[in-house]
Amino acid sequence: MSNLGYFAAGDRIQLTDPKGKLYSFTIVPGEEWHTHKGWITHDDLIGIPEGSVVSTTAGLKFTAFKPLLADFVLTMPRGATIVYPKDAAMIVGLADIYPGARVLEAGVGSGALTISLLRACGSTGSVHSVERRADFAENARANIDTYFGQSPTNWRLTVGDLQDQDLIDSYDRVILDMLAPWECIDVAARALRPGGVFMSYVATTTQLSVTAEAIKADGRFTEPESCETIVRGWHHEGLAVRPQQRMIGHTGFLIQSRRMAPGVEVLARRRRPAKGAYGVSED
Repeated sequence: MSNLGYFAAGDRIQLTDPKGKLYSFTIVPGEEWHTHKGWITHDDLIGIPEGSVVSTTAGLKFTAFKPLLADFVLTMPRGATIVYPKDAAMIVGLADIYPGARVLEAGVGSGALTISLLRACGSTGSVHSVERRADFAENARANIDTYFGQSPTNWRLTVGDLQDQDLIDSYDRVILDMLAPWECIDVAARALRPGGVFMSYVATTTQLSVTAEAIKADGRFTEPESCETIVRGWHHEGLAVRPQQRMIGHTGFLIQSRRMAPGVEVLARRRRPAKGAYGVSED
């Protein structure tokens, strides 16, 4: 393991050119990183501090840092669409993933969210990930092992459907990222401890609606709440301050609820549904 703030063999390094383009690779003694204007010898990177400016043999300059989590997940190999950093941050925050939490995750994809969950629950917590596709699971495992430098000891990966798992443990949090999370409401209710948090990440309003109604119909969860996150960057050059033309708009919806105590009836909601919310009423 390298000293904090300095590069060592085996570290991931991120080089940024003056135009803001990012390049990332692992430092391997004896190797070279080539560009269209010269190359950089890996040995010359070992021992220098983060925030250094390095040059190729032809004088092309780059700023050198260790990649942030957001940088890593946006550039890692994908077997499935990733959960974007903005949504992963919301999931960790809204689902209250804390050090020591026992997390059940279904729908691993490329492993982006799993990395955030593992970091948030820490070495005293654990993440049990379930992925139905073996190829996605293999790709996620490779990405997670690359990020942590080894396979985390507090992470368990199971290939198969969540509904088919014999879950004997009790979990503090259940996080679903799948096409039909409403099919897993029952298994989530059985896996969660009283007061535990259920959260699902869905892409469409139809998925959101069906999931919400399934939670309400189950009777073991509080009234679900939903949101989405839209991030807009800003350009600032002197007094020329304006929104960037490109932004990260809609990526998905988050829907969450909490597990009621066994045998306790959910309090009926007091607000009246909008006219036509459940179809056309007969006169």
